[in-house]
Amino acid sequence: MGLINIILFLSYVLLLVIGQTLWKIGAEKITFSGFKTVIQLIMSPWIVTGGVLYVVATFIWLYLLSKLPLSLLYPLQSIAYIFALFIGMLLFKEIIPPTRWLGVCVILLGVYLVAK
Repeated sequence: MGLINIILFLSYVLLLVIGQTLWKIGAEKITFSGFKTVIQLIMSPWIVTGGVLYVVATFIWLYLLSKLPLSLLYPLQSIAYIFALFIGMLLFKEIIPPTRWLGVCVILLGVYLVAK
């Protein structure tokens, strides 16, 4: 995996995590009740921006798929879980239990083994 592909892959993962973060912020501002919910989703800058980031991430993903094996790329996506955990902790003040930290360690070990 060359430097450009590593940078693109990390950009892809960050775009996914930031997109999900924006969706969470937007979803927390919406009242989920019937058709009004659809309008709120369409009009929410948080939801729309998160969607745009997902579109950009998808184009990066398609490029990476054309250059690298799926059996390498797909497992490496689990890095997004780790970034999301830290965002949950830092931005949303979520409490991360020890078992979840253990899970992060297992994911990191898995990423290391897949990338090796």
